[in-house]
Amino acid sequence: MVVNTRLFGEIDVQEDKIITIDKGIIGFPNMKSFTLVYDSDKDSKNIMWFQSLDEPAFAMPVMVPNKVVEDYNPTIEDELLKPLGELTPENTYVLVTVKVPSKIEDMTINLKAPIIINTDTLIGGQIIVEDDVEVRFPIYDLLKKGADE
Repeated sequence: MVVNTRLFGEIDVQEDKIITIDKGIIGFPNMKSFTLVYDSDKDSKNIMWFQSLDEPAFAMPVMVPNKVVEDYNPTIEDELLKPLGELTPENTYVLVTVKVPSKIEDMTINLKAPIIINTDTLIGGQIIVEDDVEVRFPIYDLLKKGADE
């Protein structure tokens, strides 16, 4: 499938790279098909883009939370995870959204509403976690420190 995106121009998305989120993501319930776009020359755990295939002008920065919060392991009701199929540590991929304001030092991630993806089925969902975690967890200094090491 060829998609003409706002940020990346024309990209070719293979069928086995399409992530389906039946209920959409928070604020965008009608967007149900996505793919991940990232620089393959860099570590794919850095900031990536969650590119909508329903609305090619929409792409949201995301990242693997454990890159900056090593012990991130949110508590989620089993009932909320059922639509994703059988999840195991091997097939569970967790992403969090990244907010990049005009002052980059204020960059944050949302630990309260991760996107959980079953990599076997490519079915995902954005789920509000039970834990008392930050919606705007600052990450600029953590990313900078990681780049320096």
